[in-house]
Amino acid sequence: MGKPTGFMEYARQSQLERDPRKRLKDWKDYTSPMSETEIRQQGARCMDCGVPTCQTGTEINGVTTGCPVYHLIPEWNDLVYQGQWKEALKREHEMNNFPEFTGAACPAPCEGACVLGINEPPVAIRTVERAIIEKGFEEGWVIPEPPERRTGKKVAVIGSGPAGLAAAAQLNKAGHWVTVFERNDRVGGLLTYGIPEMKLPYEIVQRRVQLLEKEGITFVTNTEVGKNYPVKKLNQEFDSTILCGGATIHRDVQVEGRELKGIHYAMDFLHANTKSLLDSNLKDGMYLSAKGKNVIVIGGGDTGTDCLATAVRHNCQSLTQFDIYDQKGSIRDELGNPWPQYPVIHRIEYGQKEAASKFGEDPRAYAVQTTKFVGDDNGHVKEVHTINVKLRIDQEGDRIREEIPGTEKIWPAEMVLLAIGFSGPEQGLLQQLNIETNANSTVKAEYGKYVTNVEGVFSAGDMRRGQSLIVWAINEGREVARECDRYLMGATVLP
Repeated sequence: MGKPTGFMEYARQSQLERDPRKRLKDWKDYTSPMSETEIRQQGARCMDCGVPTCQTGTEINGVTTGCPVYHLIPEWNDLVYQGQWKEALKREHEMNNFPEFTGAACPAPCEGACVLGINEPPVAIRTVERAIIEKGFEEGWVIPEPPERRTGKKVAVIGSGPAGLAAAAQLNKAGHWVTVFERNDRVGGLLTYGIPEMKLPYEIVQRRVQLLEKEGITFVTNTEVGKNYPVKKLNQEFDSTILCGGATIHRDVQVEGRELKGIHYAMDFLHANTKSLLDSNLKDGMYLSAKGKNVIVIGGGDTGTDCLATAVRHNCQSLTQFDIYDQKGSIRDELGNPWPQYPVIHRIEYGQKEAASKFGEDPRAYAVQTTKFVGDDNGHVKEVHTINVKLRIDQEGDRIREEIPGTEKIWPAEMVLLAIGFSGPEQGLLQQLNIETNANSTVKAEYGKYVTNVEGVFSAGDMRRGQSLIVWAINEGREVARECDRYLMGATVLP
């Protein structure tokens, strides 16, 4: 612990952001770098507590608290404060293959579990994490490290999201030949096509992928196993297969008028925008434009926020985000949401800030439930009808949402984006492989073992656990690599 009084001397300062009014004019990273002095001061705020709950990921009441990859947070905070950046980078990479991904797009459950957060703003862990890896790239410390020997074993990884990339990186370190199959034209899964450029620039994903290629991993894009790559070839060409295809079946809104034109899944909207942006800087027009439209985003989570940030850059006419929940308080509920649970509090994210800078107010409408969509004579949506709801707990403990009479409202809308999450993985490939699934359609494979019912086939990430966080995907990718290595070699060298 470099500075015992650091948490008393320095105020929390999280990642700096560019002026919302200016950044709306481009698709560049919405954040801006902090000075080395500022980052070192944030590292100094870490108290090196006796029980660092920040670095031990678990779930409490179904919500993640702490870091699922068991990041050595107090160690690299102290090293940063001491100015030992290269050593900090080594600690960071020990437990997380891709700190640049989590540093940009993780909701930081580590900060929610920070001991300092009991009575003070927590340590800005994610800010320090991102600064370390960017310093590493700037100084040329992050270089390809191919394995010294090869085992001759070949592994197929299906899906190039964070779970697939982590599994591939670890198996390659063990000396196996790894091929990653991706059905899209670019590697990264939802890292590339599910998170907008201004939040996680593709060049950051590409930078890491190029390193993995130099280390010996093969990436095969525009290839969907089970469609244009026969399943039988997996057994012929590989000694083992890892399924990391994600959970990509969208949740839907089942109300009158759902079939109308102009109602889109959020991920279709985000995917098309990013692809067009990367292909042609949007010049090809191959995206769903919100320009001049009244836009409604249904869903109050991160994906909904990403839709706000994208639509406002399209220069939409108006922008509203429906949240089914009441507005949360500014501080955690000590009875219902005590430390070290992830603090369920009111947050103003980058997309809301940007919408407010353009339209003058936070775009969110709370406790709102959609009752129907109404279209024009051409079958295109023109209105969204809603009613406010209140939450009630019945005698059996079930959560019941009751409509509040007199709160009906009609909202003009030429574009509606459904950002209410995913229900599970697509079933086509799983059925071809005869993979057993759970009642919720996820792959049946025990956490920590990842073994499916089919010999030599493993599964990890959202395909196994359901929709979750990037950091859980990396955790499972690392662990499934360990179990696959054990299967191939009889023992494992992987953590």
